[in-house]
Amino acid sequence: MAGKEIPPNNLKLKLFIVIYIVTIVALVAATIYYLNSSQTLSKQVTSLSAQERGLKQKLDETGKALQERQRELTGLKNQDQYLINKNLEEEIKNIQSTYVGTATAYDELLSVQELTKKTEKLEKQFAQILTLLSKRNYSSASAQLASLKSEIAKTKEEVSSTFKIPETVAAKNTAPGSGYSRQRVDADIGSYLVDIVAADLGSTRVIVDTASDGDCRDNCPVLPLGDYAARSGAFAAINGPYFCPASYGACAGKTNSFDTLMMNKKKTYFNSDNNVYSNVPAVIFSGSSGRFVGASSEWGRDTGPDSVIASQPMLLSGGSVVFGGDGEVKRAGKGSRSFIGTKGSTVYIGVVHNASVAEVARVLKTLGLEYALNLDSGGSTALMSGGRYVVGPGRALPFGILLMRK
Repeated sequence: MAGKEIPPNNLKLKLFIVIYIVTIVALVAATIYYLNSSQTLSKQVTSLSAQERGLKQKLDETGKALQERQRELTGLKNQDQYLINKNLEEEIKNIQSTYVGTATAYDELLSVQELTKKTEKLEKQFAQILTLLSKRNYSSASAQLASLKSEIAKTKEEVSSTFKIPETVAAKNTAPGSGYSRQRVDADIGSYLVDIVAADLGSTRVIVDTASDGDCRDNCPVLPLGDYAARSGAFAAINGPYFCPASYGACAGKTNSFDTLMMNKKKTYFNSDNNVYSNVPAVIFSGSSGRFVGASSEWGRDTGPDSVIASQPMLLSGGSVVFGGDGEVKRAGKGSRSFIGTKGSTVYIGVVHNASVAEVARVLKTLGLEYALNLDSGGSTALMSGGRYVVGPGRALPFGILLMRK
């Protein structure tokens, strides 16, 4: 049976409805897609904006840092590093030179105080130098140091010029045969006051007593010369070689120490290691003689002798003067100078007053000594005879040279 035919108008209507519905669905789908795409794009744009802000912030920070480095570079270019280093080098040099100069001036001031009590002006000037140094005013401090040293030298000359040998002291140009003597010696360079003790080595031992039992580099023990003499029963005694007194600024870190060769009464050698090749002269007392050597390196470490004493400078050798002066300021100045010497089998210890070290050599030659060594001087000077001080007592010492009966 044949189907019924659809009227043309109805067919067009159905086709229109289908197309309309498909179009609506497509529009809805497109709208949904568009909305989703827009949301995603918005998120991407937002993310990109944040990244852009972050990058811009970092770029700004980098730019600021670059500008800062540029300013630093410009500053460095405007600086002369060589000049900076030279200025720093100059300041260090000033510190070193003024420190050494100040320490030396202080030691010289102490040496003046050992000669006279009238040092108030010098002390005030030294205090001013310390004030200038505290303010890092090195040029003014150096100028003041030069002035102070000049004033110190002038004061020493004044004290020396006022020194007078007592009229009661007899003139005698020969050394005593034994015992103690105070005498005026008229040498070819002038008249000098001399305190001297003589003893026959045939009946006398020369020994060294020390406060320390061995080497000491700092804060070494010290005793008055009288204590050394009393505890050993010595009939005469004198201070020993140079050492570093506690009062001296230059002796910081090596207070009361000494660095020359010495053997004490217990047969202990001091400073043996650092004096193996020493050029410092020495005297070795053994039996009835004293042997003088030009350098302590010429002597071994024999414990047979009574004592070994290194000191400087050598004054006489074989009756001839062997020291005529050097560049050492302290030796050139006038002061009380201690010595130890011999003539034949006689030992001499003593003090020449108001004399330089070179002058002491001339005085001892006038007295007829054959060999002699210079000992410490100034505030260390001390000489004992018969249980009493004839010069001194001086400061406490790390050692003492003693004359003992055999």
